[in-house]
Amino acid sequence: MKMDMNHTDVIVIGGGPAGSAVASILSREGRKVTLFEKEEFPRHHIGESLMPDTYWTFERMGILEKLKRSPFVRKYSVQFANQASRESRPFYFFEANHHESAVTWQVTRDAFDKLLIEHAAEEGATVYQGTPVKQILFDGDRAVGVEVRMKDGSTEKFYAKVTIDATGLSAMMSNKLGWRISDPKLKKSVLYSYFKGARREPDLNGGATLVLRTAYGSGGWFWYIPLEDDVTSVGIVADPEYLVKGRGQNLAKIFHEEIEKCEACRRRVEGAERVDKVYSILDYSYRSKQCAGDGFIIIGDAYGFLDPIYSSGVLLAFKMAELAADAIHDAFNNDDFSADRLGQFQPLLDRGIESMRKLVYAFYNEDFSFGQFLQKYPDQRFNIINLLIGNVFNEHVDDIYVPMSEFAEIPPPLDELISPENGDKSSEDIEPEEVLSAK
Repeated sequence: MKMDMNHTDVIVIGGGPAGSAVASILSREGRKVTLFEKEEFPRHHIGESLMPDTYWTFERMGILEKLKRSPFVRKYSVQFANQASRESRPFYFFEANHHESAVTWQVTRDAFDKLLIEHAAEEGATVYQGTPVKQILFDGDRAVGVEVRMKDGSTEKFYAKVTIDATGLSAMMSNKLGWRISDPKLKKSVLYSYFKGARREPDLNGGATLVLRTAYGSGGWFWYIPLEDDVTSVGIVADPEYLVKGRGQNLAKIFHEEIEKCEACRRRVEGAERVDKVYSILDYSYRSKQCAGDGFIIIGDAYGFLDPIYSSGVLLAFKMAELAADAIHDAFNNDDFSADRLGQFQPLLDRGIESMRKLVYAFYNEDFSFGQFLQKYPDQRFNIINLLIGNVFNEHVDDIYVPMSEFAEIPPPLDELISPENGDKSSEDIEPEEVLSAK
């Protein structure tokens, strides 16, 4: 009887946005799903700003009405400031999208992720929190299940036709198989914290994500994200050689020194109270060579992480969850759980990620300016807004990069630049001394 209980259609490893989304979708569409999450939610996580096209995944998950009732701040736009703190006109999403999906949310991730995983359980998934997966079980090259450490300390095995790796930055499967590859030009250090009483713009601009460039030579920028309860998330992303090398061990001192150098950020937090510690992350951009193998799929940050600049992480995680769910339904309908069938969506997925990656590269050209680009090509404003919305999977999304290449480096596909990470650390939170010794 116990063995019968430990058989399911789909096993999901990881209860973050990707894992909870795919579990919700598959469960409400009739599949038997078991999800294992190593931590107990709520737990701290960075990545508070959503892109508007997450709306469609929320709708498919059946969670949209819960979000509409939530206290999360509504986000109508993105605004940029250059190195001289000159601020752009806001890019309002409703300029290009007249549906209610043009307005999204700024979310506190501990509450948001808890909402997602609890919703998966409400939709019918069997959810185990505080239950880490010790290993993925294979029969030859085919994944057949997982071995799990239960809360009582015992070890159990669970079996499924499909195992989904949604383990986030630890990337359990791609690391095991040696599939994880890094983008050599996108490696950053991040310092961030939270402020109470920081300045907000009036009216619709009060919920905007602000992207504030730092001084020339730093290769960096600040995010400024308004959250509920008058708390604002503020973080700096910059080259490790600039941000941390040779600056000592005091993260708070470095963080506040950088705020003072960025006038657009400094005047917004002036008089506000920092209400949390200064967190540190080493940020790597990476991707898995494949999104699937026989009996398994890799989604979310376990498949790849791009860069925090346009808040694309949750959007891409959700899109992968939907694509994976469709591939799994197709696999069950055809009794075919091969890598080819389960990974059928990878060309579409990689095309969308590459479209966003090109915009990331453009931003990191220090002389690039959206304002100057739009002065010459004003007709491209809607295309920029569509990218900021997250509409990166339509066939014409790359049209913008021909004119943009006059202003910034547009990279070739990652597979033309790839090199094995050879044991690089993942970009999970690490100890300050490790951040400060980054080379």
